[in-house]
Amino acid sequence: MTEQASEVAVVEVPPVRTGAVAFIFVTVVLDMLALGLIMPILPKLVQSFADDDAGRAARIFGLFGTAWALMQFVSSPVLGGLSDHFGRRPVILLSNFGLAADYVLMALAPNLIWLFVGRVISGITAASISTAFAYIADLTPPDRRASIFGKIGAAFGIGFVLGPALGGVLGDVDPRLPFWAAAGLSFANALYGFLILPESLAPERRTPFRWRTANPLGALRLLGSHRVLAGLSAANLLGQIAHVVLPSMFVLYTTYRYGWDAKTVGLTLAIVGICAGVIQGFGVSLMVRHLGERGALLLGLFCGAIGFIVFGAAPTGILFWLGIPAMALWGAAGAATQSLMTRIVGPDEQGRLQGANSSVQSVAQLIGPFTFTLTFSYFIGASAPLHLPGAPFLLASVLLVAAFAIAARSTVGVENKTSI
Repeated sequence: MTEQASEVAVVEVPPVRTGAVAFIFVTVVLDMLALGLIMPILPKLVQSFADDDAGRAARIFGLFGTAWALMQFVSSPVLGGLSDHFGRRPVILLSNFGLAADYVLMALAPNLIWLFVGRVISGITAASISTAFAYIADLTPPDRRASIFGKIGAAFGIGFVLGPALGGVLGDVDPRLPFWAAAGLSFANALYGFLILPESLAPERRTPFRWRTANPLGALRLLGSHRVLAGLSAANLLGQIAHVVLPSMFVLYTTYRYGWDAKTVGLTLAIVGICAGVIQGFGVSLMVRHLGERGALLLGLFCGAIGFIVFGAAPTGILFWLGIPAMALWGAAGAATQSLMTRIVGPDEQGRLQGANSSVQSVAQLIGPFTFTLTFSYFIGASAPLHLPGAPFLLASVLLVAAFAIAARSTVGVENKTSI
């Protein structure tokens, strides 16, 4: 859809099928739970293959993360294009079965090479999350999408809160057990979908698969095809980069600055997940109802920036916790962005849109870790002009301020045109 096309795609959508939306919620919960299960044990397994050399293990684990993000970048738009052509159901089911097989492979991996292959496959099959978002866009009227996207966002929080805790318990029994548990969850998810999940994309709404548009660069061109879409995509990229500071710096920063032990870190992460889940599950719909999607987007970005300032400036752990509620409100921005973007493209492009968004997230995952860890390393080093361990979080705040400015400028008048 080009700039000359109508500002917002007006399309008929089928009635919301609660059971199908509930399945997507369960799918995302189980996917994130399975991913969370292996989070606390995968670094230890890598280190065991690296002769317990922590430095070598860290470099290898970083390579694994980069490969995973690259596979997401390449695969997300391809799977999105395939779902626009063949329908959402087969792509979601094949990805779930593929994830189950991948976790079995990693559970049996005899060396680092096989474990690396497993992470590559995981990066490909986990890209089905973008298809799940396209499924929601197929079934949900535009005025309800932000609320539904928020609830799907809550599923991410549930999986990431429960998964690592359960993975740590199972890993104490046997380091391979979390992988078997993740495989079982993914297989159960696939079987459940095979028996329950209906197709959401009617045959007349499907579009031919073209490599020209399904490759990552072609998919990203879709994001630049419309003024509002381009602005939202730029703001989304900055927000995604800012978000990377949490997984890449949280443990290092809180351990260095506040002397937190593993128990305190885990408790804080659980609190973050619970607050985020409450906002995503219940707060997003209230914010959209009273502020509109544009208002929810801008308020979310503003609160996220405030939260990061608190994180970076807090001299004590207790003051650090005060930033968590503000950070949780940032979750409204993601749901509102998704909803606004789905209004702009047609029903035959929802898969491509979500694939392109996942590629943007993958770019952020490639850029963010090095940006924030190097910033942290510099500002705690002897050559820094001032000792500022919170610099990575302050940098993330600056990125969100820039995202706020871009989103505010690019969405002027959008509320009236989308009748939110």
